[in-house]
Formats: sequence, structure tokens, C-alpha cells
Amino acid sequence: MTNATAKLSDIERAIRNVPDFPKPGIQFKDITPVLADAGLFAAAVDLLVDGFKPGSVDAVVGIDARGFIFAAAAAVKLQAGFVPVRKKGKLPYRTHEQEYALEYGTATIAVHVDALKPGSRVLLIDDLLATGGTAAAAVALVEKLGAQILEISFLIELKFLNGRDRLKGQRVRSLVVY
Repeated sequence: MTNATAKLSDIERAIRNVPDFPKPGIQFKDITPVLADAGLFAAAVDLLVDGFKPGSVDAVVGIDARGFIFAAAAAVKLQAGFVPVRKKGKLPYRTHEQEYALEYGTATIAVHVDALKPGSRVLLIDDLLATGGTAAAAVALVEKLGAQILEISFLIELKFLNGRDRLKGQRVRSLVVY
């Protein structure tokens, strides 16, 4: 077993399952034990950016809110800029917005109109891939700015929700798959 494999299994064991949160029937994957352990947090960031080196990425885009945690750390590691994709109304400057479908209703995310230069090489990071709606909306925003997504990296993927189907044509990496 390699060190990365050992760390990945430690990360997987540290992810806490919280039944019936935020509502009955949901099995919430709590990443706070990973974040609380400096070694596991660092290993997660290392694994999320594996294959990239400083200078290979212009910006790391993080999706609101837990994606910010990993994306900001990845940006520092890769010596790249950090770009937040936030919920509508949370960014102070002019934005592009993208609406996406939820189980019941819709939501909207936004990015500053000048957050990325055309041709920028982007690593997109979030903590969880579920149905893929938020990630697909973030892809649309990045592409609207003319940037190139090199990869989308997730700490966790809930494979049974088929979120990858909404990210066809993208290189997708998930560390822990349920």
C-alpha cells in the first residue's frame, strides 16, 4: 500500500456518516473530522491536486461553501489564484449568474465577471459530487468567462446519484466514492 493509498483510506475512515441530516432519509457525509486533522486535511489537498504542479494552473475555482476550504488550500499549494463561485447575491461586484435545478425548485450561483481571463487554466474543486447540478452550473460560468477547465476534483462522490452524467466531456476525479 502506497502512502497516498494509506492516507486515502484514513480520509475515508474519518468521514463521518450522520443519518437523517438535514432531513429524514439523508445520510450526510460530514467532512469536519478530515478538516480537524492537519495530516488528513493536507493529504486530501495533495490528492485533489495530484498530477498538477505550480505553474500548471492559473486559478483554482471553489464552489460555495465547503469547496472553498479545499480550493483555497489547493490554490496556495499550486501558487495559483483562488476564485469563489458563490450563491447569488453574495459577491459584491458585477457577476455572471447560472441557475440550476434542485430536487424541488432552482438555485443560482455566481462568479465575478472579471474573475478569470479568457484562456485561463482552471482546476475546479468542490467537496461533494451528488446530482451534479451545482458543478455543471459552475462549469457553465467558467466557460462563459472563456477559461479552460483542466479537471474537476471532488473529495466525495455519491455515485448512485449519477452526478458525472451532468459533467460529460469533463475530466472528473473523486477521492472517496459511495
